[in-house]
Amino acid sequence: MASTSESKKRLALAIIDFLSTSLKDGTLSSEDAESIEVAQSCIADTFHVDPTDKAAMQDAIGGQSLLSIYGVYEKLKGKSSTTGSSKSSSADSAPKPAEPGASPAGTASTPEAEAFKSQGNAAMQRKDFSLAIDLYSKAIALAPLNPIYLSNRAAAYSASHKHAEAQTDAELAVASDPKYTKAWSRLGLARFVLGDARGSMEAYEKGIEYEGNGGSEAMKKGYKTAKERVEEEQKEKDDADIEAVGSARGGGGGGGAGGMPDLSALAGMFGGGGGGGGGGGGGPDLSSIMSNPMFASMAQNLMSNPDAMSNLMQNPQLRQMAEKFGLGGGGGAGAGAGAGSGERSGSGGGGGGGMPDISALLQDPNIAEM
Repeated sequence: MASTSESKKRLALAIIDFLSTSLKDGTLSSEDAESIEVAQSCIADTFHVDPTDKAAMQDAIGGQSLLSIYGVYEKLKGKSSTTGSSKSSSADSAPKPAEPGASPAGTASTPEAEAFKSQGNAAMQRKDFSLAIDLYSKAIALAPLNPIYLSNRAAAYSASHKHAEAQTDAELAVASDPKYTKAWSRLGLARFVLGDARGSMEAYEKGIEYEGNGGSEAMKKGYKTAKERVEEEQKEKDDADIEAVGSARGGGGGGGAGGMPDLSALAGMFGGGGGGGGGGGGGPDLSSIMSNPMFASMAQNLMSNPDAMSNLMQNPQLRQMAEKFGLGGGGGAGAGAGAGSGERSGSGGGGGGGMPDISALLQDPNIAEM
């Protein structure tokens, strides 16, 4: 009865750990945090367990998690549902309580299972991987959770380039006995080949942890290789993000080369591009405009901020200036208005199209404030 009570306490700790992990990994939202804390507290009080006791928690989950343990159950359930008779009585299929000190159900080897394993090892040495898989499978049929048999078949699957199957067997092996470090190594290899570099790194890291003393050279080499790949993938992601930002900025500035704003459009915004000034055809003299430090600073701002143009268009001061300079204040409507008397008749000319005097415009304090 005492062993049953202790088993339930370990399960309670495993549930508390699962709830905590679900909050940390984003399975549950932060809005659920208070409810989860209440649930954890209730479970701890009811079963008289202390989730802050690291030794008790380690004893409960053995370096695994309730989710991974349940994953093993699901995989075994999926396999058992496709083999054997589904008509077996519940009495025949019900699990028997383990005797004190006995190996966990499904892990104990038998002479027959050991014989299949030895034959499988011999087939591996001959590189007859297909036969090795078949022999290891016979051993596993007799001891479904034996970590050695599962790990050996994972190695045979990897040698046959069946890495998804190798990953499944290795995951079952480490869940059955996380201290069997060869299974971590084989899980690391399978995950790496399948493109899960981070998962591979984590598997090798676990293997190093359980080996102790800094881990074996083979395990450390696997970890180093996986870590380098993780760093490469992160760098590729960062470079892609930078390139995407650069493309967005380059596209936001208008029609100029290299993301340079379309200055003729900008000049037109200030008062209509057909007006006077120094440029040919009545347009503004863009070279003289760009030589002005204030205008160059504005152009620089537009280049670095794709939203600057739209922000300028929404600026009420700029709209007021446009009305003042281009729509009826400075240049006049007729051809003679710019040549006659006007507030800026002697400072460069507001042309016939209503184009303001750019040099005067750039001296306006409203521009300086933008």
